[in-house]
Amino acid sequence: METPPQFPVAPKAFDGASRTVDAGACFDWLRQGWALFAANPGVWIGCAVLTLVILFALSIVPLVGQLASQLLLPVLGAGLLQLCRRQSEGATPEIADLFIGFKENTGNLIMVGVIYAVAIFAIGVLVAVVVGGGIAGGVVKGSVMGFGLMFGGFLLGALLILVLATPVFMAVWFAPALVFFNLMTPMDAMRASFYACLKNWLPFLVYGVILIVLFFFSALLLGLGFLVLIPVLSGALYASYRDVFVAV
Repeated sequence: METPPQFPVAPKAFDGASRTVDAGACFDWLRQGWALFAANPGVWIGCAVLTLVILFALSIVPLVGQLASQLLLPVLGAGLLQLCRRQSEGATPEIADLFIGFKENTGNLIMVGVIYAVAIFAIGVLVAVVVGGGIAGGVVKGSVMGFGLMFGGFLLGALLILVLATPVFMAVWFAPALVFFNLMTPMDAMRASFYACLKNWLPFLVYGVILIVLFFFSALLLGLGFLVLIPVLSGALYASYRDVFVAV
């Protein structure tokens, strides 16, 4: 005899399913990011300043500073996404929201940073081993041929970094949002993020080109452009998360 279903039926656990969006969706993400920033520029600039100060202060600490900043990136990223969610739901975002990642799901968020840091370190070691010989040989020769070897080594290194690091960036792109909002494990979140980016490779390719241009011009403004760019990109990331995952 079958057991009758219990009501209310528990909602199905989020499994990381994503959908494919149009190539032009990235422009809508950026428009939404700008709209969030423009609605509360003071709070957003304050959070951007705090984020940059924290990451810079950590990065100058000898030996462990760079590692610590990489581990905390997902934690601070979750805080920026929480600001986006509160504002998109009609609430007033607060600077204190930036630190919510230190109170909720902290361990899993840090684990995303650990996996990211290990992957980037492994890529760096591999590239150094593969291209280091060619660059060293070019330095020793010190001639036109040596310059060619050095240039070829640098070019190969840049290509390897691009090929190997791209999957890592794809895996961590949505991971903080999936860990923080959907309570996914770090590995499941990174897997879901990777496949979401893979099936939406065209909009993310366009988005990546736009990001390169935006980062370039933000750097030209003595870094002050990042006070606007960080909030806008946080809003765009939240919009893309809602578009790709929540609107399935």
